[in-house]
Amino acid sequence: MDWHEHITVDPAVMHGTACIRGTRIPVAVVLANLADGESTEQLLESYPTLTAAGIQAALAYAADLARERVLPLPA
Repeated sequence: MDWHEHITVDPAVMHGTACIRGTRIPVAVVLANLADGESTEQLLESYPTLTAAGIQAALAYAADLARERVLPLPA
């Protein structure tokens, strides 16, 4: 998935935080909810302006960010 079509960064919206296009929903909020065990259906119900494609884009965005740098993990 090309997340660029679904995620925007605009200094005039949420202080430049990456958001799902057309919403004020930060990508970090979507990811945090998924990490806490929320289902796609629960997210769509909680955020009516969110779409399934927006959720997939948030995951793709996170995957790209994870590939950009290597973080050392403690042994």
